[in-house]
Amino acid sequence: MSSRKIIVVGGGAAGFFAAITCAEALPGAEVIILERGPEFLSKVRISGGGRCNVTHACFDPRDFTTRFPRGEQELIGPFQRFGAKETVDWFKRRGVKLNAECDGRMFPLSNTSQTIIDCLVGAAKTAGVKLRTKCGVESIVAYCRPLLRSGGPNQELADSQSRPTTNLDRRTGFDLTLSDDETLSCDRLLLATGGCRTAVAGDLAVSLGHTLEPPVPSLFTFHLETPWLHELAGVSVESVDASVPGTKLQKRGALLVTHTGLSGPVILRLSAWGARELHERDYKFPLRLSWLPKLGQEEIATELQWRRSQQPARLVVNTPIPPLPARLWEQLVIAAGVRRDTRWAAITRSAQHTLLQHLIGTEFQVTGKSLNKEEFVTCGGVRLSEVNFRTMQSRLCPGLYFAGELLDIDGVTGGFNFQSAWTTGWIAGGAMAA
Repeated sequence: MSSRKIIVVGGGAAGFFAAITCAEALPGAEVIILERGPEFLSKVRISGGGRCNVTHACFDPRDFTTRFPRGEQELIGPFQRFGAKETVDWFKRRGVKLNAECDGRMFPLSNTSQTIIDCLVGAAKTAGVKLRTKCGVESIVAYCRPLLRSGGPNQELADSQSRPTTNLDRRTGFDLTLSDDETLSCDRLLLATGGCRTAVAGDLAVSLGHTLEPPVPSLFTFHLETPWLHELAGVSVESVDASVPGTKLQKRGALLVTHTGLSGPVILRLSAWGARELHERDYKFPLRLSWLPKLGQEEIATELQWRRSQQPARLVVNTPIPPLPARLWEQLVIAAGVRRDTRWAAITRSAQHTLLQHLIGTEFQVTGKSLNKEEFVTCGGVRLSEVNFRTMQSRLCPGLYFAGELLDIDGVTGGFNFQSAWTTGWIAGGAMAA
């Protein structure tokens, strides 16, 4: 049995996983979850359209980390210890089976997030975790107190004078002041308060000596004011290369044209990896799209020449190079200065060259951004170099641990952010119990 007292601040995915892991590993310890809001696991409830995208069916830890613009290197070790496979097994042991969809996203078979909520709350109660809602933490004071030795006060003083004090000689502790002025004390403290959409969200960590990387938007779509592009709203392209000239930002993937500009996986990935750099540019920057990334310049030139020689009577606007959609091809042809009634036999060398250049890379001017499907994803949080990822313990404040989106870690959509929460929570929970 243990008299240790552990407090988890934040009743989300990471907080619950940490509390359950800790309580199961250390029977008799007092483990408390404090949630500022009126209910636990609110993000779990609404995620995936109410279905909860628990994780992603990618079971190679190194491959999994490549979906994280921030935190990729730090998460390699943690995912090797507790990754997607371990998450699937964890829920399965508790009666919840997960199903992988064709795109790799994994949901409970029930297709409702309530299943995940019931599982986590049930596991917490079974492990003896105390659950408190409407308990915001206003301030935290960290302190250390000497461990009493068997020889009494005088013996402790003599011992302290005979050799230097080390970390093993002192106990860490924290005093928490709640929003109702109640004060709680604990031996170990986990902050799992969620993403830092504003700097204020990281105030508790900052008050304990940590640095907060400033929060900026991630995973957003691009605004463009190109008239002919707006006419293509709804058109998708299976693969393009998207890059920002003057930077190292470049991604390949599917593209979707919207009423306001561009979206789709390639744009969201570009926005995620370029979150801070694009923020510094106030979301006004050039964007270059290569429409046929699997073909080189010479191969595209050969395709155009083949049409000129083998299909001279056909209209240029009616003969797209696969897999480009017909509507997109038509607009690219017109943007290159080729009239709608121009046949391949009549296209000038100059116009053909201009069309080639458009296919190799059309440059647009991005004028702003929008949320992705009303989501608000940010990067930013506790600086990763200040955390030991073997234990999730602070390198600056002994006894303090972190888990989940409070850290400067963010992944693309598809279950990756939840997996980071499960993993860091599991590691922190085990370390607090050790």
